[in-house]
Amino acid sequence: MNKKHRKTLEAIFKGYFGSVQYDDDAKIFHGEIINTRSVITFQGTTVDEIEQAFRDSVDDYLDWCKERGKEPEKPFSGKFVLKISPELHRQLNIKAKQNNANLNSFIVQTLEKAAELSA
Repeated sequence: MNKKHRKTLEAIFKGYFGSVQYDDDAKIFHGEIINTRSVITFQGTTVDEIEQAFRDSVDDYLDWCKERGKEPEKPFSGKFVLKISPELHRQLNIKAKQNNANLNSFIVQTLEKAAELSA
């Protein structure tokens, strides 16, 4: 039976996160950087190997960008588009004003609280 396990690497390297799957049949870890649009993969047969391969892949990607004069993708820009209903938009704006905040600040504070609860 083919058992595969997915685990997100807990280590952060230069702002990049990796997602790792272990394949019981092949006895190998396969990983991918998950917070860029670029496809950056790595693999190893032990935890130490997969962790080193993760770091090496990030460094290789950054070196590749530098050699070509390209700006590496930033893992997160701090901006994203969110589509919500006009009614929710109105309600959030009212809540923000009731809390003496602008809409952006109110949403950031609300998301920060939600992220703390899920951590």
